Amino acid sequence: MPPELTMPDFPTTETPTVLIVDDNRPLADGFAKALHDEYETLTAYNAAEARESLHDGVDVVLLDRRLPDTPGDRLLEEIRASDYDCRVAMVSAEDPSTATDLDYDCYLTKPLSGVETVRQVVTDLLGGNVSY
Repeated sequence: MPPELTMPDFPTTETPTVLIVDDNRPLADGFAKALHDEYETLTAYNAAEARESLHDGVDVVLLDRRLPDTPGDRLLEEIRASDYDCRVAMVSAEDPSTATDLDYDCYLTKPLSGVETVRQVVTDLLGGNVSY
């Protein structure tokens, strides 16, 4: 009789991962702090660090449009051209009307109204609600 096959124990739910990309360190760190209780957070302060941090397990990217080494718009194009399956929220002080041709899931205008806004946006993006 062959040995009985058993499935390895895997967690039934995985903690979603959020990559925060913003050259404003206090803002990026504040977003990470606001989210760390519910989500795995990664922080990148420029596009190069974001490219190094991005992986298949990233579920949401909070992406600033103005980065010192590569525009966030270009980084968004790279993300969409890749095989990564993640939601992207552009987070910028720039007028959203200047980004109508970009393939983001939602657009948030800085300054944000608070910690709850960041949490709610991530929750909504993970749930498929992209009405921002």
